[in-house]
This record gives sequence, structure tokens and C-alpha cells, in this order.
Amino acid sequence: MPSRQNLLGLWMLLCGALLFGGIGLLLWLDTVLTPATPERVALWVLGLSPAVVVLMLGMVLERRLFRPLRQFQVLLARLVASPDARSDFPLDGWLKPLQPDLDHIRDGWRGDRTRLRDARDEGAAEALRIQQELEGVLQVLDLPLLICDDHQRLLLFNPAARELFHDQPALGLGRRISQLLPHASLNDALKQLPQDGSPRQLLLPGEPRWLRCELRRLGARHGGALITLRDTTHELESDQSWRRELATLLPRLRGHAGSLGSAADALVQVEHNPELQHRLEQAISQESQALSQKVEALTRLVESHQLSQSGLEETWSNDLFSALGERLHEEAIELTPVGIPVWIRVDGPALLAMLERLIRELVQIRPVEALDIEVLLGNKRVYLDLIWQGEPLTDHQLSLWHALHLFDDPLSPRIEDVLAQHGAELWSQPRNDTDTASLRLPLPASSRGARPQPRAEQPADQARPEFHDFSIAELPDPDAALAHTRLEELELVVFDTETTGLDLRGGDQIISLAACRILRGRLLAQDSFDQLINPQRPIPPDSTAIHHLTDADVANAPPIEVVLPRFHQYVGPGVLVAHNAVFDLLALRLASGETGPAFDMPVLDTLLLSRAIDPTLEGHGLDALAERFELTFPPGTRHTALGDARVTAELLLALLPRLRSRGIETLEQLLELQREVEQGRPS
Repeated sequence: MPSRQNLLGLWMLLCGALLFGGIGLLLWLDTVLTPATPERVALWVLGLSPAVVVLMLGMVLERRLFRPLRQFQVLLARLVASPDARSDFPLDGWLKPLQPDLDHIRDGWRGDRTRLRDARDEGAAEALRIQQELEGVLQVLDLPLLICDDHQRLLLFNPAARELFHDQPALGLGRRISQLLPHASLNDALKQLPQDGSPRQLLLPGEPRWLRCELRRLGARHGGALITLRDTTHELESDQSWRRELATLLPRLRGHAGSLGSAADALVQVEHNPELQHRLEQAISQESQALSQKVEALTRLVESHQLSQSGLEETWSNDLFSALGERLHEEAIELTPVGIPVWIRVDGPALLAMLERLIRELVQIRPVEALDIEVLLGNKRVYLDLIWQGEPLTDHQLSLWHALHLFDDPLSPRIEDVLAQHGAELWSQPRNDTDTASLRLPLPASSRGARPQPRAEQPADQARPEFHDFSIAELPDPDAALAHTRLEELELVVFDTETTGLDLRGGDQIISLAACRILRGRLLAQDSFDQLINPQRPIPPDSTAIHHLTDADVANAPPIEVVLPRFHQYVGPGVLVAHNAVFDLLALRLASGETGPAFDMPVLDTLLLSRAIDPTLEGHGLDALAERFELTFPPGTRHTALGDARVTAELLLALLPRLRSRGIETLEQLLELQREVEQGRPS
């Protein structure tokens, strides 16, 4: 159907032509025929009647036919885009008799959809139950793990992995592992994993950490791999420290041993020179002492390595105290934990043995039968106090305890070794306003704080985060031609920008950049990019009136040079989508310049796509389309980059079924349709 503007123009043109043509004809006839008054009136009525008839006919057609037809077109568009929408308006005019038929078709379609949905839900109930149980296990699993398909696309990551890569925008379902861990060794290892599922280990250098990976091929249909990760940064640093000290000690040991041997050989050969013999004997004695000291240092180094800080583990203080109480049960020493339990980072077995030894030494010099034990949170430490009734210990007594071995074996670690392992020292002090004293031991605190770290609470609408999607494995090889990828298989990144103004070529800058991702036809709720940007220039008040961003809001935000590479990494192999994309894409490309990341991926514009589908309808702005397809902006999100991007994503999802019904199945066809609209060619 032609557009309303064209019909209106044709109608007005026809009316005008008939009116002025009739008037001209009447004037000519009046001059030629010079009729009498009655004939003149009849002649003018007949001459003007065609224009009046066309005018009246146009009004009737507009009211009774064309306007109902446009309403019918909107109803059909809404029915296809939002089949379950309920705010339908009735047909009128000459199409009013079609209302029962339209209602019958609409109700039948909705009924069929309901029955299909119920059948699908019923069939998927068992699978959903198993999926929820799997998610429950993954939610509490502290070991970060990733699952990728045969094309190295990420199918699953658990919350521990999300915490490990919290600063990595490349973490997302469907993204390539190489974007998250860009190491050629990992890529090769994944390609060469044995088919029998036996593991392969890999150490990946990272910034700022080292990750130890274990890789296994999965026997699943997608033929992918399971990757478990462990942050070994502290372990490696501790190992390197030990190796450095060992590398220093060994040459000195060899030097003293060599000098001792040379002096001994010379002493054997000198028989008649008492003075030289005496000097050699002194040298042998000195080298022996030095060698003994170095051997002692080597022994200490080995012991300290055995008790390195890499062995410190997160421990719940109540668990430690419970184990200590069981050990002291036979000693008839009552141990009472007091205060608020906390998480601490300790070598549990070593600390337990040290506390047991300290308590046994304490009861030998103090009449103690009962002890309180308490942990107190300090700034970056936790203070463990052993509290008893009586006087505190002296510094001399504590210094003697430092050299005690934990066990009767003389080769076992000493108390000072355990203290050094924890970076701690012992001191004793009286308790304020009481007749009690304490032995205080500072220990490393845990980042978990004063109680077991709860899992992050999530809003009700995000109770089941999207951290896995095995249907990604059904997507075609990402190396295949993107142009032939079907629309429902595209990875779409919908983005929006807020700027200091509309004159981008005149110097206006991006102040907010946000995006969300559509994967397998689903808008991922938790996969988003949202970043404020410091534009390095004031934000005009008239721009603030639109997006409500002020200079203070962006004062501490990073500049665009920092944000763009991260956004480019977030987009990855996805296809960019925006509403009125020309403006947002120009903003990105001007900001990138010649040295920044290139945004040369395909770009879809929902404004052009809407015009292509409904060329006869008016209003293709984001607000008008949101109203037409009953899309809702959450309060306060209109004219925010992320809010507009999400509504644009929902708009695109509403347009896709209508595009497919017109035979648009692939990205190539969609881009061609978009080009036709852009160039003004009829679709």
C-alpha cells in the first residue's frame, strides 16, 4: 500500500486539478455561451461537482478504508513481533466485519502457541531439574573451570572463574578462549588433547598472575575440553625466592669446601715449618666453622621451604580450635573458644602442632587448667590469643620457646620456623582490668572476613545467571563465511553511546559507552559492557538535561583511549547493532583515530531495518518503535547507554521473525536489505 503521504499528495493534486480545470472550463463556456442565470448556475454546479465528488470520496476512503488498512497493518506487525501482546485495538471502517475472523486467527495462533509452550515445558522439566542440580554444584565449586567446544568457544564458566577473570571483558559465553587467555601454547594444547580424556598440564603466564591449567578432552557431542585453573602466583614467587637463596648458598659452600680441602692438602705436605702449619690449622678451623655455618643456613633454608607461605590455606578458626581441643583432651586441659570466629590463612597442621606445644609448655610453668582462645580482627592481621588466669610470660621465656621443636624428633620444624612461615611473632601481655594474661599470635587474615563468605546475592530476576549455554556448540565454525551465517546463529553486540553533544566532527566526545549481547536469539541478562568515560572537556548543560550525566559523574572515569580497546575486546567476533548506527559508529571511529582499535565489523541498524519492513508507517525513532512493539524502558534508563542498548536489542529480536517471514535468513541478505533502504531503493 502506498504511504499515507503519497496518497494524500495524489488526492490533493487531483482535487486541485479538477477544481481549477473546472473553473477554467466554466469561465471559457461562460464567455462563449453567455448563458442565462439559471443555466449559469447549473453549469457551475456541474463544472465544480467533479472536484467536490473527489474531495468527498477521498475523505470517505481515508476514513472507511485507508485508515483501517493502516491499523490492520500495525495489528499484523504487532501480532508477528509480539504474538502474546494483549493491548489490541479493534478494526473499524469497511474492515470492521473482518474483526471476528481476525480474532479467530489471533486466538487460534495464541492457543497453538500456548499448547506448544506447555508441551515444550513439560518435556524440558526433567532436563531442567538436572540442569539446576548441575548449576548448584557449579555455584559452590571454588575451583575455576571453563568448558569450550571443538572450536574453542566458551560454553560454560562457573562463578569461581567469573571471580578469577572479573577484570576481563572477554569472559562471555560464545567467546573464543584465545580472547580470554591469548596464549599460543594453550591453543596448541587444546588441539592436541588425547581422545581418551587423559589430562594435560600447562602453566600460563598472565598479567598479573600465573595460572596452572589442567586440560581434558570431553566425550560430549561437541567434542570440547574442560579447563580447570589454579592461580599459582604466590606459590611460584615463593619457589623463586627459595631458589635464589639456594643459588647464593651453594657457591659459598663449594668455596669453603674447596678452601678446606686445599688447606688440608697443604698441611700434609708441610712438615718442618711450624709457623706455616699453625697458619694452615687456623685456616682449616675457620673454613670448618664457615662451612658449618653455611650447612646450618642450608638446613634452615630447606626447613623454611618446607614451611613456606605457599602452604597457607583458608581455615575457619572454629575448625582449628575444635581440632586443638581434641588434642588437649588427654592432657585434661579445658580449651574454650570465645569471641566471633573468623577466616584465617594458616598452615593448619603446623599451627596446630605449635599451639599444642605452646600450651603444654605453658602449663608446665603456670598453674593453668583451663584456657580461653580467641581471634580478633586487626587491620590486615588476625590476632589469636591464648588467655589464662594469672601473670603474663616473660620475654626471656618466650625467646627460649622459639628454639623448641614441634615434636620430639630433632629434625622437626621449630616454633620459630612456624612463626616465620606465618610472618608472626609471640608476645605476652596482661589483659586490661582483669587478672588474666594472654599469649598473642598475629596471623594472616583472610579476604573472606569475619564469617564464611556468602555467595553474592543476586536480584530475583537474575537468580539463575547465564554461565553456560551448550547450544553454542551447534553454531557453525566461526572461521566460515560470516555472511552466510543464519540470523538466529549470529552473535550480536547491541551498543549505544552518550556524548557531550551532537557535533562529533566539531569535537564532541563519548561520555558513556554500553553494550549487551544477543546469542542464539537470547538477550543475555548478565553479559553487558557499561563504562563511563572522561571526555577531557566540560559537558554542556543542554546535554546533561538529556542524559543526566555531569562533569562530576565522569571525573574519575578512564579516558576513551583506555575504554575503546576493552570495548573492542568485548565485541570480539560479534556483529555490531545500534539504532541510528551512523551516529554511534561515527563516534567510535572518530575516537579510535588511526591508531586505535578498528571497528570494521558488520553493523546492523534497527532504524533502517524498521523502515525496510514497514515503509508505509510513520515513526521509526526508538521511542515510537518501543511503543509500537510494546517494549518498556525500566524507570530512569531512557537516554542511558545501557538502557537504550537493551531496548534496541529487544527491538531487533521483535524484528527478526518478520524479517525471516520475508525470506531474510542470513546476515548477507540482511545487510543487502539494509543497503537498499539506505540508498533509497525499494525493497
